[in-house]
Amino acid sequence: MTIALDKSSCKGLNEDHLRLNDPSNPACSLYSNSTHVIGVIPLNECGTTLRMDNETLFFENEITTFELAKDVITRKHLLEVRFCCQYPKRGNVTLGFTVHRDNKTIVEKGFGMFTYDFEFFPNNLYDTMVNPSLYPLEYEVGDKIYMQIEASSSVNNTELFVESCSASPYDNPTYQPTYSIIENGCTVDPTVVIYPKSHNKEFRFSIDAFKFIGLHDQVYISCSVLQCEIGNPNTRSSKGCVAPNHQNHRRRRAIETGVHFISQGPLRLRSTPESESRVTGLNLNMAFIAGCLLAAVGMICGVVMIHKFKNVAVQYQPLPTTEQ
Repeated sequence: MTIALDKSSCKGLNEDHLRLNDPSNPACSLYSNSTHVIGVIPLNECGTTLRMDNETLFFENEITTFELAKDVITRKHLLEVRFCCQYPKRGNVTLGFTVHRDNKTIVEKGFGMFTYDFEFFPNNLYDTMVNPSLYPLEYEVGDKIYMQIEASSSVNNTELFVESCSASPYDNPTYQPTYSIIENGCTVDPTVVIYPKSHNKEFRFSIDAFKFIGLHDQVYISCSVLQCEIGNPNTRSSKGCVAPNHQNHRRRRAIETGVHFISQGPLRLRSTPESESRVTGLNLNMAFIAGCLLAAVGMICGVVMIHKFKNVAVQYQPLPTTEQ
């Protein structure tokens, strides 16, 4: 806990004669500057006491005056400044990691040991991947994000198949919101571009960078992948893009691996000044149009009221006659 006591609020205050509940520990001393007496108090020392209710923890202490260090009573004016810090007993915490994901190594019967690499590239040449030390990677909304998934295996007659890819603010495929990029082997995001591959165990694609609405400033890309026997018509890879209601696929031993989950990130997204200026200009234009419409409606209403006022017939009534 940290407390700052304004010297001007206590006349005749001598900071050398102030102490906490238990000043025996040197860490429990108070210090001062030209305007305040300041104390930094541990939660479990300096005589700090703990009080609690069903929802909150209260850590309490006080600053008091003394004449001599050994005194336990006084008959002079006593300054008491009681203070506390409170903490809820329950709360939500989030732990985030901003490091590059290493490749994923898997061992399966019939396919031996194989590895998946998921990397980002600066352009569609795919000649040099982005250095892992640069993570988290930063993109502006609308930029092209180039990605490559590659499998390495001692089994030669296999090919890589990417069944699905999605984006999420966290490295968790079940976290909501989740945005689908590829589903059931079909591209879902309209900006997806698939590039020619140099061999069968490679998948290259790109999307336009986007940002989740809300307070999320980062994105992870996650994909479900598997390896299949080349040329076998019964593998998942041979079926390609399949509608969900037509996907009746069972894994057959020795012709394909199980589905594996890989991810990479995080990506930090930010809006471009151009997009912000466009939004600002749009808002100003909308405000101008709305103002013109309101002015026009006001003028029409005024004309209608004047017209009605002019059309009101003047009515005359004879005064009552009285006898003189």
